Amino acid sequence: MFVLALAFAGTAAAKDEAAAWSDARQMVVVTTPGWNVDHGTLRTYARTAGGWKEVGQPAPVTIGKAGAGWGLGLNAPRHDGPVKREGDLRSPAGVFEIGEAFGYAAKADTAMPYRALSATDYCVDVSDSPQYNRIVDAEVVGEKVVEGSTEPMRRDIHVNGDQRYRQGFVIEHNRQQRAKGGSCIFGHLWKSPVDATTGCTAMAPSLMRRLLAWLRPEQHPVFVLLPEQAYEALQHAWHLPVLGGAAR
Repeated sequence: MFVLALAFAGTAAAKDEAAAWSDARQMVVVTTPGWNVDHGTLRTYARTAGGWKEVGQPAPVTIGKAGAGWGLGLNAPRHDGPVKREGDLRSPAGVFEIGEAFGYAAKADTAMPYRALSATDYCVDVSDSPQYNRIVDAEVVGEKVVEGSTEPMRRDIHVNGDQRYRQGFVIEHNRQQRAKGGSCIFGHLWKSPVDATTGCTAMAPSLMRRLLAWLRPEQHPVFVLLPEQAYEALQHAWHLPVLGGAAR
């Protein structure tokens, strides 16, 4: 009876979690073959009266060099697998809000809030900074605030012409700025189909353009990243789409 009670409590807690993204009408889903795998498949879904319906075709992506680890998002913290930490080269797993889009150009073909990056924009990955895990303009907050940060957003200017942040969007991991919880997690362009990331999700430019044109802030889009086994275990309780299946 005690075991059954625990199982029931776990199911109830999972259903309560799903309420945190119950208003989402768009979902970007990335699944990987396992916790320690650096690549996966991205699918997009729209919620209809009959449930989640897949939009477009599945596409390959790369994630963190060390794979994935449970992150700090809309779901409750979990420890039944690796846990994301600053600098561990893992992409955060779980359910996350999708934040602002960004890029090198002054404008982008997207309805999402858009940040045209400047040479003085940095994402602060220094854990004890009050601006930890925030994109800030050094001209506004002061050079001392970004001192020691390794994340200049205009990588084309600061990192030998790098184009990975030419287009991208924020994955809202660790919004509470928990120290060493992990920072600066984005969807961005890949260097190549075989190059993994330091914790982001990277993709082909054509896929990024499709996502940015499709996403709508009023649809409360969310980003889901899970290893396949974890996805299968949580799909029903978390009200996630059935991969490759009928609407749900």
